[in-house]
Amino acid sequence: MEISIWSDIRCPFCYIGKRKFEAALDKFAHKDKVIVVWKAFELDPNLQTLPDVTTLAHFCDTKGVSKEQALQMFGYAIAMGEEVGIDFNFENAVVANSLNGHRLIKYAAVKGLSPQMKEALLHAHFVTGKNIDDIDFLIELAAINGLDKEEVHKMLISDDYTYEVRQDEMEARNLGINGVPFFVIDKKHGISGAQATETFLEALQKLWDSRVADNTHTVSGPEDSCEIDGICE
Repeated sequence: MEISIWSDIRCPFCYIGKRKFEAALDKFAHKDKVIVVWKAFELDPNLQTLPDVTTLAHFCDTKGVSKEQALQMFGYAIAMGEEVGIDFNFENAVVANSLNGHRLIKYAAVKGLSPQMKEALLHAHFVTGKNIDDIDFLIELAAINGLDKEEVHKMLISDDYTYEVRQDEMEARNLGINGVPFFVIDKKHGISGAQATETFLEALQKLWDSRVADNTHTVSGPEDSCEIDGICE
């Protein structure tokens, strides 16, 4: 069973969805038969990296709301994050384009280290407030997670894996995906949003038992996700 997951490093519900999905996978009796493929999705490909501007300040400026209003709007994601062990820190998160981060995950996948790299980048962006578009930081983070520093540096200063990122995004458009996280099982069955762990587990079991189905099905439920217009709900 192959599960493709479209998500962005800048999407809080992608981090939450990752944790909930992984919790479900841990409980799934056939987890050793599951292959997880991380797919790139940029919520804002044209975002300019602003290392001295926080995500909170940027949100207030672009949405025209106060800090108090923004924190209230972020409150839902913060509460959900706490439930799965994520300490979101939007006041320190740096406004950064995620392309280089996605390229690094693609490179890590070749080395069999994409899960570690994905988690490390999400944690760096949302918890420790690091600039996920800074090449020097990405090189150090890659080294901590088992990748060769010189090889990563060579990759990041080139255009390597940019094509693969764009291919993921084109595939998402072709599938009608306009919000993340989005999970596709066996290229047929779609699950949208950061669903409950129990929902993921139920879907995994149901689809395992009926893999001969021919049609695409979307599992309904609360869609805690981020859309390309920047709205996360």
